[in-house]
Amino acid sequence: MTDASRPTLHLGLPMWANSDWRGTLYPPHSKSGDWLEEYAKVFNAVEGNTTFYSGAPKVETVVNWARQAPEDFRFCFKLPARLTHEQRLAGIEREFDDFIARLAPLHDRLGPMMVQLPRDFGPRELPFLEALLARWPPSIPCAVEVRHEEFFHKGQAERDLNRLLITYAADRVMLDVRAVFSSSIDPSSALIKARQEKPKRPLHVISTGNFPLIRFIGHFEDTINQACFTPWIEQLALWIKQGKTPFLFVHTPDNRGAPKLARALYRRLKDGIDLDPLREFPGERQQPLL
Repeated sequence: MTDASRPTLHLGLPMWANSDWRGTLYPPHSKSGDWLEEYAKVFNAVEGNTTFYSGAPKVETVVNWARQAPEDFRFCFKLPARLTHEQRLAGIEREFDDFIARLAPLHDRLGPMMVQLPRDFGPRELPFLEALLARWPPSIPCAVEVRHEEFFHKGQAERDLNRLLITYAADRVMLDVRAVFSSSIDPSSALIKARQEKPKRPLHVISTGNFPLIRFIGHFEDTINQACFTPWIEQLALWIKQGKTPFLFVHTPDNRGAPKLARALYRRLKDGIDLDPLREFPGERQQPLL
């Protein structure tokens, strides 16, 4: 259990279900049904991308998640792509309410729920976002990720967006892709795919709510990752000092190395912030001889 008197930072990965993490984050012969419990022994948050692609989970599935996750753990699910990308937030009231109701067993273990918008969702559609934020349950934090280029030019469109988010205490997701788009040449298909999937947008560091949320997309080269992460150390410390609760989600191009990168970045943070120590990876513990 985390000491409530200590600074709080939630650290996590894009998902918990990844067989590539056997032998590091998870024991070598672990079963997938045990991964969430093992994951939550180390990290205290997860992006939960599964809802973006698959929609609302079954009630029994959510109940099982609630059983496996400790009280201080936070699930940061994404709204389903059906609502954000297919319907573009228009006429989604009933489906949104049903989605929120489906997650009810998690109660206060819901962290900032993410609204990831399409690349062509622009300023003219902000009224649909405002309608959603006005309907948003006050007990669940909200974080919005925009990708349209006009929201990154520091013009009227971006001012309108930030003003809207501040009004509803919703945070603006900070997608940090500097590392993955660095000039270093890596012929791997995973890096090429990551560059294709992630929008190359400027990084605007801003906290419009109480739960600043960073999605750090790393590179295969650690020196690049460390250089890009350095400015975040001071920024995260500042937000914590201000009483905010930051969320840091760490990716790598194929996510195989995401747990180790997250651990390395957290160790650097802990050097400057009085954070709880990160527990060892269950898969790296010495296995008993049979």
